[in-house]
Amino acid sequence: MTAALRDVTLRDGLQLTGKPLPTATKVSLVRSLLELGVPEVEIGSMARPDLVPAVADTLDVIRALTPEELAKCWIWVATPRHVARAAEAGARNFQYCLSASDKHNQANIGRSTEDSLAALPAALEAAADVSGDVQLCIATAFTCPFEGEIAADRVLDIVLDPRADGTSEVVLCDTLGQAIPSQVRSLVGRTASVDDRPIVYHGHDTWGLGVANSLAALEAGATTVDGSLGGLGGCPFAPGAAGNTATEDLVFALRPEWLTPAKFKTLVRLGTEVLAGLSEPNRSRAADGAQASTTSFPWAS
Repeated sequence: MTAALRDVTLRDGLQLTGKPLPTATKVSLVRSLLELGVPEVEIGSMARPDLVPAVADTLDVIRALTPEELAKCWIWVATPRHVARAAEAGARNFQYCLSASDKHNQANIGRSTEDSLAALPAALEAAADVSGDVQLCIATAFTCPFEGEIAADRVLDIVLDPRADGTSEVVLCDTLGQAIPSQVRSLVGRTASVDDRPIVYHGHDTWGLGVANSLAALEAGATTVDGSLGGLGGCPFAPGAAGNTATEDLVFALRPEWLTPAKFKTLVRLGTEVLAGLSEPNRSRAADGAQASTTSFPWAS
């Protein structure tokens, strides 16, 4: 099972935090994660700063990173204007988000899902102007706090909408963390059967199934899974959404080629430090191992 990991601590992870994380700390964390070998990092959002103040400095974070670093970084966007502003700062990878649930799209973005789809071609044009990539990110792909269970056909209709032609990947989001492995396996498998774009699975750990769901997604054809340090995260516009699947737990389960016992210990330490600085609980199962000897990990020789 070949899989990539994207760490989303600095976007989804920060959305519900009560304390700000300094810009310099964010930049340092991005560099630390990339140096460890984490393939991709989501570093911020173009959401309104008055609604999501924790990501208000996203443009400053983008400007502080090099083009080489930004090539591995993603920015959450929801409008063509978002893409243009982030691109002007130096971003080249954009995660264009809309919801399968119209009511959640209204709460999250302030417009209907149809309106978001209608604006997508212009967002693609703005990204093309800087040779950028755009992911099609579908929130509430499984359940919605306002509409309940989402039909898979609704998600597939969005995936196959011709206005999404030109997006580089499809992100399927279990926004509330209410899916179970069989549901994840089914939706990812059906998506892979009708579309050849790579699939990213974005899961939350509300019922302790974050890692299991991520593994199910990979078995069904996903190529990348999202995680957040310490299981930090949630959605301010989705009541009931708990933290993301912990990055530390995902790498422990996946054992990517870049991971060593020493790097795993450093990753756990980074998560512990970030969450301590935010006064947030650490939900990662690996958190108690922060001070463990590297030789205690089961794959150490």
